[in-house]
Amino acid sequence: MKRKILQSLTVTSLGLILSFTLMTASAQENNNTAKGEMKTSGSEVKRAGTSAGHDVKHGRLVRAGKHFGRHTGRAGRHFGRGTKKATKKVVKHVIS
Repeated sequence: MKRKILQSLTVTSLGLILSFTLMTASAQENNNTAKGEMKTSGSEVKRAGTSAGHDVKHGRLVRAGKHFGRHTGRAGRHFGRGTKKATKKVVKHVIS
């Protein structure tokens, strides 16, 4: 009896922990705003430098350039989306 109660409490607590963890993890990925897009852009630039530096360290210069270009392109895309959203918001407030 004691073992079954302990087992059910363990399963319940594990379920609660996992559900709260998933909710907080999904809350961090907010790219729907201009600010979120700008933050994502900065994260992509960080990844660009990190991956390129790692590849250069190991002597893979071409691969470093390729990854740097990919991440920089993604960063530009996010920055452009953020600028678009911010401009639309400002124009909407000015016109109305």
